[in-house]
Amino acid sequence: MAERRPVSRELHGTTRTDDYEWLREKDSPEVLAHLEAENAWTEQATAHLADLRATLFEETKARTKETDLSVPTRNRGWWFYGRTFEGKEYGASCRVPVTDPDDWTPPVPDAEARVDEPALPGEEVLLDLNELAEGHEFFSLGGSALSLDDALLAYAVDTAGDERYTVRVKRLAGGSLLDDVVEGVLGGVTWHPDNQSFFYTTVDDAWRSDKVWRHRLGTAQSDDELVLHETDARYWVAVGRSRDDRWLFTVSGSKTTTEWSILDTTDPEAELTVFHPRTDGLEYHLEPAVIAGAPVFLVLHNGSGPDFELAVSPPAPATPAQWSPLVPHDASVRLEDVDAFATHLVLHQRSEGLTQLRILPLDADGVGEGHLVEFDRGVYTIGSGSNPEFGQPTVRLGYTSLAVPSSVYDYDVRTRELTLLRRTPVLGGFDVEDYEEHRIWATARDGEQVPVSLVCRKGAREAGQPLPTLLYGYGAYEASIDPYFSVPRLSLLDRGAAFAIAHVRGGGEMGRRWYDQGKLEHKPNTFNDFVDVARHLVETGWSSPETLVAEGGSAGGLLMGAVVNQAPELFGGVVANVPFVDSLTTMLDATLPLTIGEYEEWGNPEADPEVYALMASYAPYDNVAAVDYPPILAETSLNDTRVLYVEPAKWIAKLRATAVGRRDFLLRTEMSAGHGGVSGRYKAWHDRAFSLAWILDRMGLATSS
Repeated sequence: MAERRPVSRELHGTTRTDDYEWLREKDSPEVLAHLEAENAWTEQATAHLADLRATLFEETKARTKETDLSVPTRNRGWWFYGRTFEGKEYGASCRVPVTDPDDWTPPVPDAEARVDEPALPGEEVLLDLNELAEGHEFFSLGGSALSLDDALLAYAVDTAGDERYTVRVKRLAGGSLLDDVVEGVLGGVTWHPDNQSFFYTTVDDAWRSDKVWRHRLGTAQSDDELVLHETDARYWVAVGRSRDDRWLFTVSGSKTTTEWSILDTTDPEAELTVFHPRTDGLEYHLEPAVIAGAPVFLVLHNGSGPDFELAVSPPAPATPAQWSPLVPHDASVRLEDVDAFATHLVLHQRSEGLTQLRILPLDADGVGEGHLVEFDRGVYTIGSGSNPEFGQPTVRLGYTSLAVPSSVYDYDVRTRELTLLRRTPVLGGFDVEDYEEHRIWATARDGEQVPVSLVCRKGAREAGQPLPTLLYGYGAYEASIDPYFSVPRLSLLDRGAAFAIAHVRGGGEMGRRWYDQGKLEHKPNTFNDFVDVARHLVETGWSSPETLVAEGGSAGGLLMGAVVNQAPELFGGVVANVPFVDSLTTMLDATLPLTIGEYEEWGNPEADPEVYALMASYAPYDNVAAVDYPPILAETSLNDTRVLYVEPAKWIAKLRATAVGRRDFLLRTEMSAGHGGVSGRYKAWHDRAFSLAWILDRMGLATSS
């Protein structure tokens, strides 16, 4: 039980008292001791699940091909791929030379190769992540990039979990490191075609990427050139290079507006130039292309409608009046991205809640009639994979579903032939035909039809009994939680449970309207949708309140806190991962990471009393009541920059002090991890085994084998 130390703040004529704000002092020995005590209590309260956790970990391990090799991707005369090794937390990045320039078939290990060492002939190891991670409790590779002359490899690492990376540069001939060290970088780097400099971004005190820098090899970071400084606190910045290596881009973007700048690297006198100045509400994305022999820019924009249009523009700064529609706006199809190649375009889109890839062939006359890449399964996810070569004749794509493991295909644009290159092996007798998938539609209280994706063992409902069900949700930022396969999830399904995803408003599954109806003043729709999906599963016999467990993370953790306040009787348990449950406090503090940039998602409660009142009505921490809540497991990380550990720490403390009845609330804090949790695959499997054991216990399946 955390001690109550009330502090009050008055705003908009309302006084708000917070008993547990003192837990925000991350460096306080008292706070750290409290978190350690919470961890000890969680371990004690779940000690009876220790054997089950070990079993679940071993099941995941037994189903996974631990020593493995990914499908190689061709780029600049090399095949690049990743390798994993039994007993090692991390993998390695490797490559082999292309031996036949006309053959786009990826190489495979020799049939006589050792099972424990499936290297390709002529392999060169670019990065061994296990070596880089040695001595660090946490390790994350932010990205790596080869210089265009193939001489240097820049890579970024984070060993704290706070997503602030350090960049080093490796000389491929000999493997030595250059003296260059660039610190405080957000993610990876982008090489300039001169091969003597690269670009990177840094963040401000509010953890907003606000600056783009250019580093020249052999110079100190203090001498780096500031290329772009975004002073509007609503906007973030990014930098990148086009697939044909000609253009460099910088992007300034908010939740609703973008502005691109372009630099033609073939012109030594060229300077970074704004393509089209930011206009409130106008989002656009640029992609260089060659159509009918002429260089152009493809512009994916929402100027003609909320679900975006694909247009063609001259390859220079241009106004929307100069953008000629290529794929007009269609309210039933959300256009999400476009990739341009020498012989075709690939349009990423979604319709009726499902992802799609549309291929638009190019010929001497221009753009031909498009077609979709077809699959015969009803509920699935399809997306473009790694396709770095401008001249490649194939499209590498990924395919998965709730029952089908992640699969890699090559699609021949000329013949429309799909070739399965690899389906992630699942060992131990797994058969996709042992599982059944469903797309269910639940009617929300305002009449909206909410899609639900569900998977269970084939025939699991034949006995006519409700299934214990794990219901997952997110519902923010137009992020779509599309159907995906999970090896650890099999341990749930094989014990007789079902897994479902509620595609609630606030996500992007049903187009931009779906997102708009789950943000700002419409945010309560997200929570109502999830509760109404849960009710639908119960009323139609899929599940029961006693064995229905809800799960969500980050903004989905806010969803968990809100729905358990609204309908605690509907759930037998709730898992909230890095949950944004103290949302009103966070959005009232503009000095905290990400707050100002989030105003277009949640509103500004400090400036607007109506926004304050709305957020106060649903913020999970503020609405904890004296009711009988279901058991709750909150999981967080001490070094999380996106959702601070203090939010679930305060939430659990208030639940313990306020709730009646069971009061079964647990807080589990990773003391050396970030927003994504622990690093290393074995650690991640142990981490997931902990959560799954708790979930199975809530479902009454903890003793099932």
